[in-house]
Amino acid sequence: MYPDLAGKVAVVTGASKGIGRSIAIRFGQERMKVIINYTRDFKSADEVVAEIRQSGGEAIACCADVSTETEVKQLLRTAVDTFGTLDVWINNAGIQTTAPSHELQLEEWYRVLNTNLTGAFVGCREALSYMLQNNKKGNIVNVSSVHQRIPKPQHVHYAASKGGMRLMTETLAREYASRGIRVNSIAPGAMETPMNEHILADAQNKADILSLIPMNRIGEPKEAASVVTWLVSAESSYVTGITLFVDGGMTLC
Repeated sequence: MYPDLAGKVAVVTGASKGIGRSIAIRFGQERMKVIINYTRDFKSADEVVAEIRQSGGEAIACCADVSTETEVKQLLRTAVDTFGTLDVWINNAGIQTTAPSHELQLEEWYRVLNTNLTGAFVGCREALSYMLQNNKKGNIVNVSSVHQRIPKPQHVHYAASKGGMRLMTETLAREYASRGIRVNSIAPGAMETPMNEHILADAQNKADILSLIPMNRIGEPKEAASVVTWLVSAESSYVTGITLFVDGGMTLC
């Protein structure tokens, strides 16, 4: 759909499953060159690589923990060493755990924030540094959540990380717009992903969630991937600093 994306190089963090997997596969369909970041599941990452190659794109898998600064730096080096440049960086890797806020251990607070927010910042910083040094007009997309806007009891650390991501996106977009680097985000709602499968497996839980979604259905990761692909294409060339909600109307309730 977007001829300008063919041949461009993209890093997608947390790309072995869920939304990240769908983004990477869609990039492959656009004939992009994709670095599939993963932390543990090499088999799934390798499957994504194979699917991208079958669709006409190029891909490699790269193990890196985004909560570790040195590993994010290595992820960028791998992209440049393998494909010669970097055009797109997608901060998708994220985790969430559940705990009453008055019982939440500080260690768990840091674990979620370090992955979801600090990891995304380091990814942004490294991508920005490379693009500036090489005079690249690139794109960064952060994968946030409806919970940057909707409170999520018993997930205060997750909600805080996504709320922080919103202003980080807007601040970076404002700071680097004059250099031709666009920074945007998407905020998915309830999606059929491994992160949500244990919740959606319970019929009552699923019914409760559907009652909050005007479109009355759970989203598919490929629907989020379509929005991300538009955001990194030339079709959105005058768009920066926004969050596009991909939530079936959940944030309207």
